[in-house]
Amino acid sequence: MNAPDPATAPRRAGLLRSTAVFSAMTLLSRIAGFVRDMVQATQFGTGGAMSAFIVAYRIPNFLRRVFAEGSMSMAFVPVLNEIRERGDKAALKEFVDHMAGALCAVVLVICALGVLLAPLVAGLFTPGWALAEPEKFGWTTQMLRITFPYLLFISMMALAASILNSFGRFALPAFTPVLHNLTLIAAMFWLAPKFHPQPFGLAWGVLIAGALQLLLLWPALGRLGLRPRLRWGFRHPDVRKVGKLMLPTLFSSSVAQVNLLVGTAFASLLVDGSQDWLYYSDRLVEFPLGLFGVALGTVILPHLSRRHAAEDGAGYNQSLDWGLRMALLAGVPAGLGLLLLADPITATVYNYGKFTVHDTHMAAISLTAMSIGIPAFMLSKVLSPAFFARQDTKTPMRAAILTVIANVLLTLALTTPLWINSTPGAHGGIALATALAGIFNAWLLWRYLRRAGLHQPQPGWGRFGLRLLLACVVMSAVVLALRYWIGAWSDIHGVLPRVLWLLLVIGSGAAAYGVVLLALGLRMRDLRH
Repeated sequence: MNAPDPATAPRRAGLLRSTAVFSAMTLLSRIAGFVRDMVQATQFGTGGAMSAFIVAYRIPNFLRRVFAEGSMSMAFVPVLNEIRERGDKAALKEFVDHMAGALCAVVLVICALGVLLAPLVAGLFTPGWALAEPEKFGWTTQMLRITFPYLLFISMMALAASILNSFGRFALPAFTPVLHNLTLIAAMFWLAPKFHPQPFGLAWGVLIAGALQLLLLWPALGRLGLRPRLRWGFRHPDVRKVGKLMLPTLFSSSVAQVNLLVGTAFASLLVDGSQDWLYYSDRLVEFPLGLFGVALGTVILPHLSRRHAAEDGAGYNQSLDWGLRMALLAGVPAGLGLLLLADPITATVYNYGKFTVHDTHMAAISLTAMSIGIPAFMLSKVLSPAFFARQDTKTPMRAAILTVIANVLLTLALTTPLWINSTPGAHGGIALATALAGIFNAWLLWRYLRRAGLHQPQPGWGRFGLRLLLACVVMSAVVLALRYWIGAWSDIHGVLPRVLWLLLVIGSGAAAYGVVLLALGLRMRDLRH
């Protein structure tokens, strides 16, 4: 057996350090994302062609998370690490070459079908527009033909990111969303004015952003000696193994995105702007999820898969237990903070130019409802990899199927009465259904883990829960007191004053949360794995 190559030896950084690196780079992305959303809301407002762009952007993004960042990554990384454990560099390179060729071939076919069948795809996700708003439906179809090829670039980029993450190189993959956001900001200023309606320029910006992200990561694989040479790979045994693992994960790894698309379809039946309000509130929810949840899931998957491959059951259980605590430590205050500050945050980020006070209030409604599910969304980012690391993809698939069924039923139950009675804010029912379905999904995954004996809680959970509860109570009191003292956010004029006041409230709440945890005995060493 060949000895492992030193250049490709895994880095032995701790999980906390790796998560911190990923989160720091993701923070840059989210800041760029806030700027992008602010410019987008200000310049284009809501409704009309902007709603069409949001749907045309959301569909390939959903497929990206299914085929690239979701199922492909979850199935690919454990197999990659399994081959690495053998120490055969030549076999590892051959596997990467064949995997890249197979993925490229599959996604090319999907992109071609998406472009050809764009009217059918658009009709599936916007039935209300297909029946009652033909112009908006036509815009959606045309933009979808522009954005669909983005899936090819971003899927190959995700393959490169998975390889780099497996070797402990988290910073560069985490930076790629920054490039994406900067490209879209540039498209708003330089491309959009050249089109009519202007959001068509954003659709072209999405395609350009995907190509630039791939160009950023692909050369980095050369430094590991793993830059892929595309080869027909469907007969390669390890590629076929990834394919078998992927099939169940196509659904389970992106249950939140499936639920969002269910909401997208329902929102097309509601008043104009509902798609936009849900999109903008979802973007705010994605901030803590991207900063902490995705970082945890990305870092913990290769670690758990290595522990499983090395038959280290104790290490696997300790890593999983650490991940669950970290998810709650970040997720509970994040969800509570968005719940308490939905109106101020929405007003600070979006309420300028063509994004009206009414739009702000409507987006805040859906943000309030969605924020309830943030702790569960974060837990799922840890719970799902716990199965995928063991190459068990069927169990998360069962949970995902039940979750989507629950989401459809909840959406019907919560939204239909509001829609029939023409109640303002009916889209909030869609957001609440998404949050409750997320809670149900996390509970199912945890229950399956416990029943299978894959998670044995480590000592200290009772003390941890009490600290978390008391810290959140104090944080809430500080946030509410400052909100009452500042008064109505709509009375604050200008971007800078709003940002400064919001930073004061968030910073004070975060400080109170941290101080209480420290006073109750939580130390940095308790967070290290």
